[in-house]
Parts: sequence; C-alpha cells; structure tokens
Amino acid sequence: MKINDELKKYIEENILPEYNKNERAHGIEHIKYVIDRSFDLIAQNNLNLNNDMVYTIAAFHDIGHHIDSKTHEIISAEIMIQDKNLHQFFSDKELITIKEAIEDHRASKKSEPRSIYGKLVSSADRNDSVEQCLRRTYTYGKKIDPKADDETLFLRAFDVLTQKFGVGGYAKFYFKDDLYEQFLQELRKLLQDKKNFCETQRKYIEKLKNQGEL
Repeated sequence: MKINDELKKYIEENILPEYNKNERAHGIEHIKYVIDRSFDLIAQNNLNLNNDMVYTIAAFHDIGHHIDSKTHEIISAEIMIQDKNLHQFFSDKELITIKEAIEDHRASKKSEPRSIYGKLVSSADRNDSVEQCLRRTYTYGKKIDPKADDETLFLRAFDVLTQKFGVGGYAKFYFKDDLYEQFLQELRKLLQDKKNFCETQRKYIEKLKNQGEL
C-alpha cells in the first residue's frame, strides 16, 4: 500500500497518540488492526480506492470514543473535519467523503454507509477472531462498569455478541472475506450455549490476567 509519506507522518505523530485516551478495546492496537484490515479487504476484493483516504478514515474513526462512546462516530468525524492540516492532502469533496465514512462506520447504524469508503471501514472494524471478541467485550464492559464482577461481564458479553454477531444480528460485512466467515461460524457455534460461552471467556480472561495482559 502506498500512502503519502507526509500524511502518514502527520497522523502517526499527531493523531495516533490520541488513542492513549481511549480504553484498550478502542485503543491504538485496534486502530492499527482496522488500518491493516482495510488494506487487506482492498487487496482481496480488487478495490480501486484512494489509499490516503482509506488510511485517514481508519486512523480517525474512533478518536472521539473517550469523549462519548454512544456518539463517538459523530464526534470522531467532527474532530477530523476540524483538522485544518488535512486540507493540504485532500480536496473539500474528499474530506466530506472521509467525514461521512467515519460517521457511518458503527455496526449498530441502521442505514448502509453512504460510500464504499464507509462500507470498507465498517467491515474492517468488525472482529475476525473469537479471542479478539472475548477480550474486547470484557475490557470494554470493565470500562463502562468498573465495579461489575467477572460473571456479570461474561453474561453481558454473551448478550452483546449475540445481538451483534448472532444469526440475524445487526453487524454487517460488505465484502468477501474468508477470515470473517470462518470467525462468524466459530462465534455463532460458541453462542449456542450461554454456559459454555461464559466458561470459555472465563478461561481466556484468566489466561490473559496470568500473563499480565489485563
């Protein structure tokens, strides 16, 4: 992937560090994952898109999450559009497309993204491994309810993931991707049994704690 060197430098030095303000599920590791997944999907689906726009959308898409998680896509888009430094890299029309893609990335949004760029970041924002889901739902649950015990967090994770990724769930994926299809099958199988799900998440979270990763 070829990205404007000056743009990449600006984002790496001024935008990515802002993600230290977010909790881990929406921190810098997640952003780098979404950037990488965006370009993986471009390659797999032979998409002809502006790499600089793709990179910028992925880099900004969760930047406002620490301000208000419930409206973070709107806040993140506003932070991006107010960034005057981006005008040296994009036209006004391109900036509007970037803004709309950020606004449209959220999985729970009922309407489809307004452009292929929005569909790309929305798809790249989906998890692609069961362990990733178990970790992110736990850490985010702990963030919003620090006093909750682990059993409560495991049950919350089960409900959240069932609504999002279960059969008929609200999470949408707009491109062909074998990795996502495999993940979806594995997660849906795990979600068939609440007791087994909670036990699986318990073992995984205990493992992370023992390794000092949580």
